[in-house]
Amino acid sequence: MSGPFTPDVVAAIKRHMNDDHAEDSLIIVRALGGRPAATSAVTSDVDAEAIEFTVDDGERVRVPWGERLTERAQVRGAVVRLYREACDSLGITARGEH
Repeated sequence: MSGPFTPDVVAAIKRHMNDDHAEDSLIIVRALGGRPAATSAVTSDVDAEAIEFTVDDGERVRVPWGERLTERAQVRGAVVRLYREACDSLGITARGEH
């Protein structure tokens, strides 16, 4: 995978997503990752182009950011955009501020 993120930054993003946003990840995978029946999604990688999740059966699912990210500070906004888009797609109400 390509990108401006060091291994330490990727590890920190993965840890945060898996510890604090596991439900959000599942919503993203179901709506935008083409896995509507998924029951689990673990953030497994992050790069400039996409966020990657490992789902139920071990398959890796990449969900593109929609733009190329060039710095760590952009990741939060990109994840929030994906989450809100996924909620809209599934017809569920997004939680407030992330």
